[in-house]
Amino acid sequence: MEIYCDNAATTAVDPEVVKAILPYLTSNYGNPSSSHWAGRKVKEAIASSRQTIAGLLGADTNEIFFVSGATEANNLALSGAINAYEISHVITSKIEHKAVLQTLAVYEKAGDIEISFVKLDDFGNVDLKHLENLLKANPQTLISLMHGNNEIGNITDIAAIGVLAKQYNAIFHTDTTQTIGKLPFNLKEINIDFLVGSAHKFHGPKGAGFIYINKKHKIKPYIIGGGQENGQRGGTENVIGIVGLAKALELSYRSKEVVQTHLAKLKKHFISSLDDLTIGGITFNGESRSVHKSLNNIVSVAFPCLSSGNLVSKLDNLGIAVSGGSACSNLGSGGSHVISAIYKNPDKEIVRFSFSKFNTIEELDFIVKAIISIYQKDRIEEAKDYVQTFNLAS
Repeated sequence: MEIYCDNAATTAVDPEVVKAILPYLTSNYGNPSSSHWAGRKVKEAIASSRQTIAGLLGADTNEIFFVSGATEANNLALSGAINAYEISHVITSKIEHKAVLQTLAVYEKAGDIEISFVKLDDFGNVDLKHLENLLKANPQTLISLMHGNNEIGNITDIAAIGVLAKQYNAIFHTDTTQTIGKLPFNLKEINIDFLVGSAHKFHGPKGAGFIYINKKHKIKPYIIGGGQENGQRGGTENVIGIVGLAKALELSYRSKEVVQTHLAKLKKHFISSLDDLTIGGITFNGESRSVHKSLNNIVSVAFPCLSSGNLVSKLDNLGIAVSGGSACSNLGSGGSHVISAIYKNPDKEIVRFSFSKFNTIEELDFIVKAIISIYQKDRIEEAKDYVQTFNLAS
């Protein structure tokens, strides 16, 4: 039995999305930059997709630009803002995606910017008071704080951050990769300068994403040649990805309430099942236990370390796909920078379970039974090793 619970990494493409993109793999194959009928037909599909996305997010069509995904979009937003406005100070957090942290680190190493990290509480939430103090002390600031954390699921109050950014004349970029298609947006009512999304996080194809650039900004492109995307990103458009992106987002909005109710049900059931385990020492990271303060599709769990091997690999051997951010000493170096930023000595194995509309209660029950079995076998093996060691010592 194969069970996929790593949907924060990527999701299965929705069958309706596949149906929508098929014509652009067969009959509608023209280059959108071509002036003939074949090109015009495809160009119209791109314009329609842009209009769909802008309408769903409360943006203008000239504020939506198609890119390869959120990593490119984050790079474009940060690099573009720093260069266009000669930004010298950036406020971010230590639990941002590496596409943000590593991009900013390049500029810091070059001496172009100074980075301030906003304080986080014990659950990984942004300290808004500290953020305001940083803004007061540092004019000409760029804020980069994500909406939903990809590892622990925490939801940040980006509306409140937008208010502070406007008050202190700061530029606000937010990585919304995990929340697009899950939480509502109205960009006409919230102060955001740059916002990003990736299709494959909400049942669209990989390699397609977008960036929202508030129309008051004009940043230089870093892919030049051809003038596509209103001059913002050169190169022939990924028509299949763009059409799939728009269709996936449309479907997400159409069934958002139903899907979120389903995901909340899965999350509550899974957490309750883990609470009932007799393994002992299981805790939840960040706000991932809450259906109000974190995303309904993410549960980040700290498990006691196994005496041999790791839980993620053992679940994988049983056909269960989950994500790990391990910190146990027997699992080697690395681990999660998010967990390390919140917990100073995370002496447990960190496992992220992330669900989608395609997951079921029955699958989660199977996972819980698998976890019980793994720990039971581990205790038996540990007892055998102890007896063997004792006998040798005797």
